[in-house]
Amino acid sequence: MRKIAATLALLLAASPGSAAEEAQIGPRPFYLVDSLKPGPLKDRLAACGIDRRYTPRRFSISHRGAPLQFPEHTREGVMAAYRMGAGIIECDVAFTKDRQLVCRHSQCDLHTTTDILARPELAAKCSTGFVPADPASGRKASAQCCTSDLTLAEFKSLNAKMDAADPEATNLAGYMNATPRWRTDLYATTGTLMSHREYVALVKSLGRKFTPELKAPQVPIPFAGDYTQDRYAQALIDDYKAAGIPAADVFPQSFQLRDILYWLEKEPDFGRQAVFLDDRDERDKGRFDPEKPETWKPGMAELAQKGVRILAPPLWMLVRPGPDGTIEPSTYAREARKAGLDLIAWSLERSGPLKGGGGYYYQSIKRVVTGDGDVLRLLDVLHREVGVLGVFSDWPATTTFYANCVGAD
Repeated sequence: MRKIAATLALLLAASPGSAAEEAQIGPRPFYLVDSLKPGPLKDRLAACGIDRRYTPRRFSISHRGAPLQFPEHTREGVMAAYRMGAGIIECDVAFTKDRQLVCRHSQCDLHTTTDILARPELAAKCSTGFVPADPASGRKASAQCCTSDLTLAEFKSLNAKMDAADPEATNLAGYMNATPRWRTDLYATTGTLMSHREYVALVKSLGRKFTPELKAPQVPIPFAGDYTQDRYAQALIDDYKAAGIPAADVFPQSFQLRDILYWLEKEPDFGRQAVFLDDRDERDKGRFDPEKPETWKPGMAELAQKGVRILAPPLWMLVRPGPDGTIEPSTYAREARKAGLDLIAWSLERSGPLKGGGGYYYQSIKRVVTGDGDVLRLLDVLHREVGVLGVFSDWPATTTFYANCVGAD
């Protein structure tokens, strides 16, 4: 009996859910292992086998659900992430016309992530309706439809689709039907949109943890006269308090430092786990360099002094090419840890096939990236050498598989 009890305790410690939970990781992680070049990492991961029991891990963070194959921020995507063992599941948060919080990556992305343009009565409410491309003048196709254009009820009536639009399209059907070939529309026939409260209730029922991201408004603030940024930030926290969610289960995120500082002051229990998302490569384009601390404004020590505890940059900022084709931690990563900051990275499995170098997320190590197996090489460096708390992924099975294989929480 003592042996059984000890085993049960170990299983409970390894998983954010119950000991009975198992993650369904499918074939992709093994495809990535097969794609690795021969070496110790391949041997170690291959030894995990396909017949072992995989359990959910907090290291595995669902990015927008499972948008490699499911429409993002949908109930279906959350359920896929849950089944793949994501210990933490994300909802990007925007607000509607009637000031209700909903899960959407951007306040103004409904024209690329839903069927709104094919719904005339709702398309008429868009900030800017569909304009087809004009090859003669060089004009690109465009539209802009925002959550703040619709009430919550109108938002909930939409169906989600894979996030895509063709700027060269000369008709609406072509504009909407633009999913990249390396993704799929196989699971996009139904995409159930969620309010933030529905996401909270669903993830709570699944026994996983939460990471809501407060999206920067794309409409003038204060909205409709008196809906300020602080009221918006407070509304996000209030939904967790109303649902009885412990602050320790929530990792609120924002790209705006002011939001992090607001939570630290007004909701310190939640602010303690707030995640400052770092996009200084975009905001300070041409000046920011992860190898040159003098280009970081504010610097790591200053962020720590302000109370920031968790910093989350894109994958590429944390690594650089090492000797003999290896990958190693960047100066940015080393200095963040030296300042006492914990790190989370985003976003794995968002780059498509890596044969061409991986694009934005792999830009700092492009010359040592040769194929899909390098997803696992990068993940291994982030875990073993950088020491990240977790990694966002568009296909959480990959991060769940890795975490189980190496014993990450």
